Amino acid sequence: MRNYLLLCTLFGFLLGCNSKNNTSFPVTKASLDTTINIFLDEWHAAASNADYEGYFGKMDSISVFIGTDATENWSKEQFENFSKPHFDQGKAWSFKALQRNIYANKATNFVWFDELLDTWMGTCRGSGVLEKKHGEWKIKHYVLSIEIPNPDVQSVISVKKKNDSIFLSSLKK
Repeated sequence: MRNYLLLCTLFGFLLGCNSKNNTSFPVTKASLDTTINIFLDEWHAAASNADYEGYFGKMDSISVFIGTDATENWSKEQFENFSKPHFDQGKAWSFKALQRNIYANKATNFVWFDELLDTWMGTCRGSGVLEKKHGEWKIKHYVLSIEIPNPDVQSVISVKKKNDSIFLSSLKK
C-alpha cells in the first residue's frame, strides 16, 4: 500500500510538471507588436551602425531582399555580397521607421508588415514577412520601394523610360 501511495504521488508530480511545460501563454497583439517593432528597429539600427552580423543575422538563410531597382531581387547570399563592402567601410544605410503596421496569423508564428521609412532616398516604404522558428524571429522576405507622390508620377515615368525599355527588352528575349 505504501509503495502504491508513493507511486501515485510520483505519477501526480510528473503529470503536474508535464502540464506546466506544455502550457502556452496567449500572445497579445500589443506584446507581439512590441516584439516585432523592437526586432525591426534593431535590424535597421544594425545597418545604420554597419553591424554586418547584427543585420544579416536577423535574416533567414533563404531570405529574399527586393530593392528599389528592378534588377534587385536578391537571395540573402547575393544581398550579403552586394552589401559587405558598404558594411566594411562603416557606411551602410540608415532607415528609420516613421509608421509601421503589423499583422499576424492565428498561431502568431508568421508576421507580415509594412512600414513608412525616413531614408537617405527620402520617404520609402518597406514591407516584409517574418517567421518565428525555434523561438527566434527571422526575416523571410523584404521589399523596399521609393514612394513617389502621385503628382510626380508622370515626370518619374519620363525619367526612367529609357532604362525601363532596356530592362524590359532583356526580359523579353
